[in-house]
Amino acid sequence: MATLLTPKTILITGATGYLGSNLTRRLLEEDGHTIVAMKRSFSNTHRVNDVSSKIQWFNLDDTELSDVFAKYKFDVVIHCATDYGRKEVNPLQIIEANLILPLRLLELANNNNVPVFINTDTMLDKRISHYSLSKKHFREWMAGYDKKMVLINMVLSHFYGPGDDPTKFVSFIKQQLEEEVPSIPLTKGEQIRDFVYIDDIVEAFMVVLGSIAERKAGMYEFQVCGGSRISIKELVTTLKEMLKNKNTKLDFGSLPYREFEVMDEQGDNSDLSALGWQAKYKLREGLSLLIGK
Repeated sequence: MATLLTPKTILITGATGYLGSNLTRRLLEEDGHTIVAMKRSFSNTHRVNDVSSKIQWFNLDDTELSDVFAKYKFDVVIHCATDYGRKEVNPLQIIEANLILPLRLLELANNNNVPVFINTDTMLDKRISHYSLSKKHFREWMAGYDKKMVLINMVLSHFYGPGDDPTKFVSFIKQQLEEEVPSIPLTKGEQIRDFVYIDDIVEAFMVVLGSIAERKAGMYEFQVCGGSRISIKELVTTLKEMLKNKNTKLDFGSLPYREFEVMDEQGDNSDLSALGWQAKYKLREGLSLLIGK
């Protein structure tokens, strides 16, 4: 299991979200780290309520970010907060969450001599959505800060696990099948995707964190993939079979593919594998944990 060799003061965004909460919990398993987390005053903290007292919280809507950087000497900033844009939101809201906020963090980190900044990116093609476009734009901005800091871009494939937001694809399908809805409209499902269980995603972050002492200032990128490469159709069919659902019709082909849909999404996790990481959970094991069986 990866460890951070020395205690660190870490600022993490998105600690109340799915990825951020799981990563925060993992960091708290290690002794000595000071975890500072930003949220909104109205954020739902249910995912971390039981460990909340171990976290130094501040509310982004009533505290200046510069004051937080003045109060703490951060060793690492980890940016997990994101707006997926799944609801009907103004693109400006997505840009604020996925580009403007991390740019403010990056500038403050640079000005306050924070040695390491870790960003969370997506494998999705930038043309797919405002979300993926904003993530790629920030990656380009981040590269301009590589003279003083170790910049790490974690490019995540599709991750899943228990407790995730029901608007996410795997969780949504699971919920629909559990409710035995009459029909689920789907594309033909021929797209090949790499599905990685949440614990494997978190351990990828831990492995990279364990390597930062050896790195010089510059930009580094790690693609987190290598879980289970299967078609969307096979994933959905497998979930239906595991849930013993005999009533819901999987209506493949009733939805069109998105414009610019990537039919075979291929990542390269060789740099991550060189650090000793590999996905532990195969698809059926991960799905079993997802559905609690």
